[in-house]
Amino acid sequence: MGQLFNIILYQPLLNLLVFFYNILPGESLWLAIILVTIIIKIIIFPLNRLSLKGQRAMNELQPKLLEIRKKYPNNREKQAEETMALYKESKVNPCFSCLPLLIQFPVIIAVFQVFRAGLASNNLPVYSLIANPGTMNTIAFGFLNLAKPNVVFAVLAGFLQYLQAKMLPTTAPATDEIKKNEGAKDENMMTAMNKQMKFMMPFLTVFMGLTLPSGLMIYWITSLCLTIIEQKMILHPVKQNSKP
Repeated sequence: MGQLFNIILYQPLLNLLVFFYNILPGESLWLAIILVTIIIKIIIFPLNRLSLKGQRAMNELQPKLLEIRKKYPNNREKQAEETMALYKESKVNPCFSCLPLLIQFPVIIAVFQVFRAGLASNNLPVYSLIANPGTMNTIAFGFLNLAKPNVVFAVLAGFLQYLQAKMLPTTAPATDEIKKNEGAKDENMMTAMNKQMKFMMPFLTVFMGLTLPSGLMIYWITSLCLTIIEQKMILHPVKQNSKP
């Protein structure tokens, strides 16, 4: 399994990083990291699009789901039956909002390993067609060591993580009548957890960023910026003004 992971993900991404490092002027490792990040985001864009559309669809169904709980407050079986019927009628699969994210986990792990190797290795395992630089110059702009942590990058990543989480759809608020139902308690608990994660993830990002190489944080910052743009396009599309 580990060998398959290396062949399919780790080695291609590492060689792509080395390729950009070789062709860019001035040994611009930071720019090579940004280019690799952009390519990764382009490749996984269909998955992100599917996930975001699933989240938006689920959020739009919240009022109807709450009405089902209101209509059948003490019948969990009927609630489940009506909920599945609503999903089928609306052509919504709740798994679509989380499955693409799970699929991306191996990619994220590979990326972190690639940048760790690129920032620290003295003998990069590259393909024969790509010139092996031996080691990469981790100094950017003459003073910034990409192999060392950077407080500014850590804080910036945490701030962008908060903006990204804030843009995600949240559960629609329940009415006073619906709040009395037992089923709504689960929904309120889920909403509270989402709000906690909105602040917890930025905190964890800053905490991790203070210990990780700043080259990794350049990847994370670039990825978050592109994710915010994706969410803006998919979750909040610009509405065209209709002409009379």
